[in-house]
Amino acid sequence: MFIVLFLFLVILMADSNSFEDQECDYLFKAVMIGDSAVGKSNLLSRFAKDEFRLDSKPTIGVEFAYKNIKVGDKLIKAQIWDTAGQERFRAITGSYYRGALGALLVYDITRRVTFENIKKWLHELREYGNSCMAIVLVGNKSDLTHSREVNEEDGKALAELEGLYFMETSAMENINVEDAFLQLIRKIYETTIQKNLEAKLNEPIPPIIQPGRQIINIVDEVTATKQYSCCYK
Repeated sequence: MFIVLFLFLVILMADSNSFEDQECDYLFKAVMIGDSAVGKSNLLSRFAKDEFRLDSKPTIGVEFAYKNIKVGDKLIKAQIWDTAGQERFRAITGSYYRGALGALLVYDITRRVTFENIKKWLHELREYGNSCMAIVLVGNKSDLTHSREVNEEDGKALAELEGLYFMETSAMENINVEDAFLQLIRKIYETTIQKNLEAKLNEPIPPIIQPGRQIINIVDEVTATKQYSCCYK
């Protein structure tokens, strides 16, 4: 119980800190999900700090890291969340996904069961996450070809079936790690720009005021939140 309460505090602190950061044009939150020991923490460490640890310990609850990324002329601060794959930490699921605009869905190419569990993680992601969330399917540990249990074609086929982006990576040898994260951030950015454009197009056209007439606007105290029901990939 204490661990769960502590993790909620960590999430709340991270959310509050994100609003204080005014240095970037955009702040995007993305999450990493998948079974325990598929290499999520090392992928994040390699991307954020260019580090890899062979003795990496299982994540307890959640961890997160920031990295600034330039997309066009915009500076984006990516806030990447890494979560434990163990079932005992699922109580924090709702808070973990709150505000996330993208996800890296990770499996281990040397353990078939982690690939078979992807649909379970995908179901959870779609249940608790944003309906327009950008998702990249990642087959990690591609350097261990002699131990491969999941063919690259299987990953591509699942990604195509579920409408995901796909890439194989190796955190140890730093293969495609940055590309996977950058692809995710770019897709989030493209979706955000598209939503902003739609919002502007849907704005009501201001009325033409005829001379000598006054228009009084009555503003309701409750402002509705616009819902977007489609995604752009």
